[in-house]
This record gives sequence, C-alpha cells and structure tokens, in this order.
Amino acid sequence: MKLLVSACLMGVGCRYDGKSNELPQLTELLARHECIPACAEVFGGLPTPRIPAEIRDGRVVNKEGWEVTVEFARGAEEVAKLAKVTGCTAALLKERSPSCGCGQVYDGTFTKTLVEGDGLTAKALKELGLTLYGESQIEELLK
Repeated sequence: MKLLVSACLMGVGCRYDGKSNELPQLTELLARHECIPACAEVFGGLPTPRIPAEIRDGRVVNKEGWEVTVEFARGAEEVAKLAKVTGCTAALLKERSPSCGCGQVYDGTFTKTLVEGDGLTAKALKELGLTLYGESQIEELLK
C-alpha cells in the first residue's frame, strides 16, 4: 500500500528539536509498504529546530506565545496534496503532534496534558478519506 509517513518516524531530523522519532520497525515497514515521508511543519515553512507548538482554542501557538496556525495550515494543505498526487490510502503519523496527532493532542498549556482532538494535518488527511494510524498502531500495518 502507498503509505504517507511522518518524516520524523522515518528517521528524518525534522522534529521541533531537530531530532527524529525513528521507528524500530522501519525496515519491516519499508519492506511491506511504499512509504512517502512528509513533515507538515517543514512544508509549511517553519525552521528546524523550532519553538515547540501546541493547539490552544483552535489555534496553533508556540511556547513563546506566537501564533503559527498559518504555517501549520499551509503544511497540512501541502501534505494533503502530496498524499493525493502519490495515491496514498493511509498515513502513519506522529501521535500527539499539533500537525499529525490523531485522536489526542496536547492542550496548549505546555504541561504535557492531553485532550481529545486531531492535529491540522491529520484533519486534512481524514477529509481526503485516508485511514490514519498513530505510531503506537504500527503493528496493524505489519500484519
């Protein structure tokens, strides 16, 4: 299957802190699926590293209080275009991220408090009809 994957999960150092979240099962995932890496924050024009951001009252705000909703929305739109033109039917996304979080995201207080909700990219991919998986669900893609 063509699978859009958060680039940080594929070992790309594009997280807010310049690090990655490379999956231990990456080799197996690549053997089973055609993986298309993407990072919405980078696609939206934000630098790496960057100030951490969370969703607060429907807006994306970084830890210094600057609103970055426009950049996150632009990145979400670009990732959705990539998924569409490459024919992806599913996505493996970084959980809890203000871009890729699916089902739960941080609440905007920067206290690691989780609330129900989706990141901007996850919402855009859902609207396209992609099946979304968080990294803790990777085993479902390796069956």
